[in-house]
Amino acid sequence: MFENLTDRLSKSLRSITGQARLTEDNIKDTLREVRKALLEADVALPVVKAFIEKVKERAVGQEVSKSLSPGQQFVKIVQQELEQIMGEANESLNLNVSAPAVILMAGLQGAGKTTSVAKLARFLKEREKKKVLVVSADVYRPAAIKQLETLAGEVEAEFFPSSTDQKPLDIALAAIAHAKIQFFDVVIVDTAGRLHVDDDMMDEIKGLHAGVNPVETLFVVDAMTGQDAANTAKAFGDALPLTGVILTKADGDARGGAALSVRHITGKPIKFMGMGEKVDALEPFHPDRVASRILGMGDILSLIEEAEQKIDKEKAERLAKKVKKGKGFDLEDFRDQIQQMKNMGGMAGLIDKLPGMGQMAEVAKSGAAEKEMGKLEALINSMTPMERTKPDLISGSRKRRICAGSGLQIQDLNRLLKQHKQMQKMMKKMGNKGGMSKMMRGLGGMMPSGMGGGGMPPRF
Repeated sequence: MFENLTDRLSKSLRSITGQARLTEDNIKDTLREVRKALLEADVALPVVKAFIEKVKERAVGQEVSKSLSPGQQFVKIVQQELEQIMGEANESLNLNVSAPAVILMAGLQGAGKTTSVAKLARFLKEREKKKVLVVSADVYRPAAIKQLETLAGEVEAEFFPSSTDQKPLDIALAAIAHAKIQFFDVVIVDTAGRLHVDDDMMDEIKGLHAGVNPVETLFVVDAMTGQDAANTAKAFGDALPLTGVILTKADGDARGGAALSVRHITGKPIKFMGMGEKVDALEPFHPDRVASRILGMGDILSLIEEAEQKIDKEKAERLAKKVKKGKGFDLEDFRDQIQQMKNMGGMAGLIDKLPGMGQMAEVAKSGAAEKEMGKLEALINSMTPMERTKPDLISGSRKRRICAGSGLQIQDLNRLLKQHKQMQKMMKKMGNKGGMSKMMRGLGGMMPSGMGGGGMPPRF
């Protein structure tokens, strides 16, 4: 996410370090580069102009505070202005109304609207503890109704049936009536999309909106359409009283133009970001965290929240107790760690949120790391329970059987056993006094040249 923009901005902003004071002259070239980076990221021109003016106005003549270098001071200004453009803080859904709270989803065909309905239902169910009913008012595509029914089953939200011979407003009103009787907290109404904005579509959704009077009207838009996303959102915003935007396919958007343009052009907040196809891949949109990610500073808060949601706490506690007692870290534990990492979006998903990962991020995003983790897991799965708990038993004949079962080579297995031994040593150090600092030194030694310890990329 935002790889191109992050890369360009990082290079641009490095050029200003070492100045004793920020002046119009010494920030001129940097601002020109920042402007080019934003335009290449498909950020809308009015947004770029406003952003550059604001940064220039704040940066020129600013004394560099004692604790910061001019580069850091300038980056701080850029970060704050990025946040400002995207909306300063996360705006949550307004569900403080008498039940059921009705959420109407609007958007073009192919933007990921139906999937977003299911993702939002899951989010409200798991994070907000709401009882959610979903319904499809897309009477033009029977497949859309069936798709929502399937996804609702997957996220364990209740699905209200509808058919193509009904009117959209009748479907929505029947669902709301059912929700009142069955004490549902939230009703999410999926609407028909078109391939482009047209009058018939707008008239239909206006009528639907007037009939159900939703508390939230969310516009679902594909982040990969760049500044077109902002323009389409504006067209919908002119026709409907939108309360917010869901930006889908943000994980595939290397440019970031949509995220930076939508709020400024529509005046509507981005409330959520879709970060993948899985039904749990929906994140509340935090402008401060996104700005930090764009500038290559990571997003530790989101990482912590994700860990809270997805890490198996019982397994983590069991491992911590085991390590504390000085018991061995076996291959079963190693496999658990790989699976936990996969649950959190794999290596690329983790590194994207860690600050200053530079070259490591490139390696992770190439998919090589995910491939390696897949190999390790396949090898461990081919072992017997005894071999997983006592890896020292794995000799010549056992090695051949494990490799045959996993479809991998002896050298792959030898590499796994070597990595496991290194992790075992680290875990042992963690169990001892002052273990964490020893472990970090060990980690630095394990990292490939240029990626660990002193090889970290420079920060601003």
